[in-house]
This record gives sequence, structure tokens and C-alpha cells, in this order.
Amino acid sequence: MEFNASNTVLWNIVIQLGVIAVAVLFSTLLRRKIAFVRQAMLPTAVLAGFLLLILRSVGLLELDGDFLEMTTYHGIAVGFIAMSLRVPAGNREKGGGLDGVKSGALIVSTYLVQALLGLLISAGLAFTVMPGLFKAAGILLPMGYGQGAGQANNVGMTYEALGFVGGRSFGLSLAAAGYLRACVVGVIYINILRRRGRVCAAGEETSNAVTVDDFENRGEIPVSESIDRFSMQVMLVGLVYLLTYLVSLGIDSLIAAAAPGLSATVSPLLWGFNFIIGSALAMLVRVVLGALRRRNIMTRQYQNNYLLSRISGVAFDLMTIAGIASINIEDLSGLWVPFLLMAVSGGIVTLVYLQWTCRRIYPGYYYEGLVSMYGMLTGTISSGVLLLREIDDTFATPAANNLVLGSSFAILFGAPMLILIGLAPDSDAMLLLVFALCAVYLAALLLFMFRFGGRGKKKPRGERA
Repeated sequence: MEFNASNTVLWNIVIQLGVIAVAVLFSTLLRRKIAFVRQAMLPTAVLAGFLLLILRSVGLLELDGDFLEMTTYHGIAVGFIAMSLRVPAGNREKGGGLDGVKSGALIVSTYLVQALLGLLISAGLAFTVMPGLFKAAGILLPMGYGQGAGQANNVGMTYEALGFVGGRSFGLSLAAAGYLRACVVGVIYINILRRRGRVCAAGEETSNAVTVDDFENRGEIPVSESIDRFSMQVMLVGLVYLLTYLVSLGIDSLIAAAAPGLSATVSPLLWGFNFIIGSALAMLVRVVLGALRRRNIMTRQYQNNYLLSRISGVAFDLMTIAGIASINIEDLSGLWVPFLLMAVSGGIVTLVYLQWTCRRIYPGYYYEGLVSMYGMLTGTISSGVLLLREIDDTFATPAANNLVLGSSFAILFGAPMLILIGLAPDSDAMLLLVFALCAVYLAALLLFMFRFGGRGKKKPRGERA
């Protein structure tokens, strides 16, 4: 092997990561020094992604499209595996229990509302003025708005394999539009609430100092151990991801052998949603390690929650940057009408729906619950936290914890949607059935939330905005 510039394989990953690093550092500088950029509250990763997308689109920068796609694909799996390996806190956090379950139901019900809206738009256009449009394209609205770039990328690639030309870029563009809605529209909405006296402005930035307890909990491997503690976290994540690949490969092979006709539909979904398998295996590994410790077979705790959170943060940032930067604007030619309709109406319907539901299930902290959920269900959990800190900087309400707990329960509530995503493109009759099943499941989740969430007897601060 030659270790010089002529070996493009050797240096490609370094060059691509270096370009991303420059974009992140420059975006951080813009946020710190330019008030308008800072007030827009776009996460640094989103800003860096848009910067690379613009430079790439105008021909000033060449990026490896395959590398960006791989980074987006692997980033979501690595991030969720790292999150799922974290050891749960010994005490129940505020806002846990029923609020977490209700939040999970709310998250998935919002996905369903977005899916119903998206299918109405895509199928309506396909049956009228745009007969060549992929009828199930509307499913990408909840993937982009509700789940972000990673899922929009995966489902978009799956639908491309089923005939949706430009499906991946369509989904990623919806995710990018969702980020803009979460940050820009969210900030405008908060300012409106402030002027009307519905919420108070938060104080200055609070301290997020890392304590010794964060970095070294009782029973963990010491810093002086022969292997670096961060290396151990990386190895654990790598082990689980390898198991994820092997399990996915095994399931795929079994399906191909038992039902070859079904394999063509299920296989793309299986690999597209590999992060769910990874999360489940990570939780299984966490349980096994915990059981070994309780039986004193293993005397040390090898997971470190702080470092695992940092790994997931890096993975999600890279996923976001690569996902946005990899959008091919040319692929959207002929798709601008459904894109604009979904992007605009999706944000409006999501806000109205959350206003209605959050008032009923978060009667004691309506605005905090609304703002945080709107930020997450059009952007990511980070944009939800960013918006929440504008009116609840000390996290005095359970709203921030609901985002985390709700996301965990949403994996369970959202499982049926995986089947619907795979069935929707099969035929017109199947698309109609998927639409009906989404509506029925939405009604069931609403009944669950309102049945156990009270009827809003405790009036929140202010009136509806």
C-alpha cells in the first residue's frame, strides 16, 4: 500500500471528515458572533449541513455522496445504540411514569397525523394533476418531520428501491424543512407568547458543568485502568453494532429462504430500520451486564452514561450534517409541488394538533409541553430542548424529561407503523387500507391519552395562543 495522496481510498475519509469539521467550526463561529444566526436557534449541525449543501449545490465544493449516505445511515444506528446502553438512574426522574407513557403515545399519534396529511397530499396529487407521483410519498412527511434526517434517509432509500425516483432527497428535504420550522417558527411562536404574557422569558444560560459524579459513578472502571474508559464505550457500541449486523443478516436470510416473495418488501425495511434492532440488542446487553453485576460475577460497571451520551451526540451530529449535505436538489425536479404542500401544511397541522392535545395531557405545564414537543416533532429532540430552554431554562417542569421518556415509549407505540410503511406502496387498495389503519390507530391512541390524561380540569397558564 502506498501512503501518499495518490491513494484516494486511504485519504478519502480523512478529507471528507476534515471538510465536515471545517463546516462545523465555521458554523459555531457564526452562531457565536452573529446575533441573527444565534437568535434563529438553528443547531450548529443543521447550520453546517446547510452550508455544505449550498457550497455543493453551486459547484464550489465536491463531496463524496456515498460517504455522506453511509454516514447518515450508520450515524442513526450508532447514536441509538449508545443511548440504549446507558444505565438507568436509580431513582425515578420527575415526570416519569404515566407522563412518559402519554408522551410516547403523543409522539406516535403526531406521526400518524403527519402520515395521514402526507398521504392525502401525495395520493390526491397522484390521482389528479400528477399521475406519475409515487402515491405513498406522504409517508415521508412523518419520517422527515417526526423522526429527522436518519429515518427520512432510510425510508427514502427504501421507497427509491420500490420506484420512487428521488425519494431519498425528497425525505431529506422534508427533514431539512422540519429543522427550519422547529427553530425559526418555534422562536417566532415563543416571542408571540411572551408578548401576550403567556410565558416568561428564561434567564441567561444555565451552567451545565460536568461533575465527578457524571464522569465516574460508583463501581465503574477507574481512570487508571489499562484501557481508556472512552475506548471501552466505543468497544461496547462496536460490539452491539456487530451483533446488529449479524442478527439483521440472519433474519434477512431466514425470510429469503422461507418466503422469497416477501423478502423483496421486508428486506429493505429490515436494513432501513436496523437502528431499532440495534437499540433492542443494546438494551439486552445492558440487562445482561446488570445481571452479571448483581450476581457479583462482574464487579465493575463498564458503561459510562456521560461518555455514551457524547458518542450518541457525535453520531447524531454527523448524521444530521451528512444527511442535509447529501440532498440532491436536482432530484426534487418535478417534486416541488408535493414538497412545498407537505412542508407548509405539515408544520401548521402539527402545531394545531399539539395545541389541542398538549392542553389536555399536560394541563399543569401546557406551554412548556407544547413548545418542547413541537420542536422535537418537526426537528429533533435537541431542537425541542432548545425551544424549551427559552421558557424553562432550569427544566423546572417535566417537559424535558418527557422528551426522553416519550421517545423510549414511542419505539413500542410506533412498532405497528413499520408494517404500514412497508405495505403502503404495494397497491392502491393497500394504500387505502394503510390510510384507514392509521386513522384507527390514531383514534386508539387519542382514547388512551385522554382516558388516562384527564380532561384538562387544571387550567394552564393563560389562554390558547
